[in-house]
Amino acid sequence: MARVLVIGGGVAGTATALALNKAGFEAEVHEAHPDSAEDIGAFLTMASNGMRALAQLDASAAVTAVGFPLTSLRLLDDRGTELAHAPMGEVSDPVLTYRCLRRGELNTALQTEAARRGIPVRHGARLTSVEDGPDGVTARFTDGGTASGDLLIGADGLHSVVRRSISPTTRPFPSGQYVFYGYTRAAAPSGPEACITMVRGSGAAFGYAVSPDGETYWFARVNGDPLTAEELAQGTPAHWRELLLPLLRADAGPAADLVAATGEDLMVTNATEIPTGTPWRSGRTLLIGDAAHAASPATGQGASMALEDAVVLAKSLRDAPDTDSALALYEELRRPRVEHNITVSGNISRGTHTPSTAPRPAPDEELARLLDWDTDLWAARPAHHGQGS
Repeated sequence: MARVLVIGGGVAGTATALALNKAGFEAEVHEAHPDSAEDIGAFLTMASNGMRALAQLDASAAVTAVGFPLTSLRLLDDRGTELAHAPMGEVSDPVLTYRCLRRGELNTALQTEAARRGIPVRHGARLTSVEDGPDGVTARFTDGGTASGDLLIGADGLHSVVRRSISPTTRPFPSGQYVFYGYTRAAAPSGPEACITMVRGSGAAFGYAVSPDGETYWFARVNGDPLTAEELAQGTPAHWRELLLPLLRADAGPAADLVAATGEDLMVTNATEIPTGTPWRSGRTLLIGDAAHAASPATGQGASMALEDAVVLAKSLRDAPDTDSALALYEELRRPRVEHNITVSGNISRGTHTPSTAPRPAPDEELARLLDWDTDLWAARPAHHGQGS
């Protein structure tokens, strides 16, 4: 049984460990943060494709126990006029319904499920270097500890240490926006239940959803140069409200009232992305999730793409005749889809509509077939790989 080291205990890393475990591999997770909920501030929407991947890991129940469902999307203009309201995702199947939840809640749910299955998750293990050799790969950590295995998966996010060992010159770059996230119980906008409302504001793109217990989750995407590290470190919720409110007050609708009613539960991040076409692997080391293909948050697909990665990687390793063939197959299956998402999401953030040069992703039915745990990916690989079974 091959031993796989997973660096990073977020969504991508923990889901990958669950998938590898299901496929019969020995996986262990090494997470730099001391606990599972280091990113409790931001929330995300898990799309139907991500929920489908989660179901293949037999982990749906762990995630549907937190957050709340979203079944429709409503679009408003800056005057508060409803432009559209339509079902969202695969609402006929409760397992595939969109879900809104805090990222920290998702991390905790996945890590709890990993522990339940006996998968080791080591916290406080901050990677310093990777040594890739002909007979194995070794990870070295700041506490002086080491871990060795047959394969190392870099799932350590946007500022990946593993990526520096594979592609030292690859750097995330700004997508042209910064993004506010907040929560409030002090203002409850009216609207349909289980609905996410998007507002095409004059000064910001705004979105919100109300949980069943009356808490409003909201975000605002604002065009501009990235905030400096100093600004992000020293900014307070009061400062972020003062920065955002003037951009919202010119519009009708609830956005300004929601932000004004938000207390300390307010944060801001820069929208960033990884350039397309950058290396993902070298020897026994592979990047997945945001470490490989971070996109701006405009399409809301980051967590869902990471879950897809986990399933396709584990199945590639399970089905291919050797590790090198498996990693090549994984990259061929994943790169067109995730790089299309980077391009589309970046264009939304920058307000451009430049046609993507990346190949278009497979249609939904093809994705469902790839994710289906019983589909043999090697047998079903593209014809130019050679003779299939």
